[in-house]
Amino acid sequence: MPTIDLPDAEAQCSELAELIRPHLRSDTVLVGIHSGGVWVARRLCERLALNKEIGLIDVSFYRDDYSERGLHPRVKPSSIPFDVEGRPLILVDDVLYTGRTTRAAINELFDYGRPASIQLAVLADRGRRQLPICADYCPWRVALDPSQELILSTNDDGRLQWSVAENA
Repeated sequence: MPTIDLPDAEAQCSELAELIRPHLRSDTVLVGIHSGGVWVARRLCERLALNKEIGLIDVSFYRDDYSERGLHPRVKPSSIPFDVEGRPLILVDDVLYTGRTTRAAINELFDYGRPASIQLAVLADRGRRQLPICADYCPWRVALDPSQELILSTNDDGRLQWSVAENA
């Protein structure tokens, strides 16, 4: 496999915030998808100086391939600490790939109410969509082999960092 130069994920968060800033409304709220999307949403909240809580979603039970993937061993609770009804939302994730996680998150959000709009912000877009979903805000488009996985994690200092792993 060819090696890929991985960008600085923290710098990408700043770039993503600047892509969002001109379109941000005063009543917009962020909703991060566990776990990488939550990390990115927290950074966006800081960089955009939002004085609001972010929503947290775990889509494990909303995936349409749940039986194939099995239950994730560390399912986290979803928490939406604001009224979704009529609000503009920005759904935040680390990587957009097939679109299935995004679809599952949108399904879950509608369980909380009917938002005015939902936009999608991601740090990386891998392409290869299985559903007609695209990111509204994305600083990095990357083509990886399907056998590779793009992973966002935190290092010992709490900084976000990218790595690539081979799927088994």
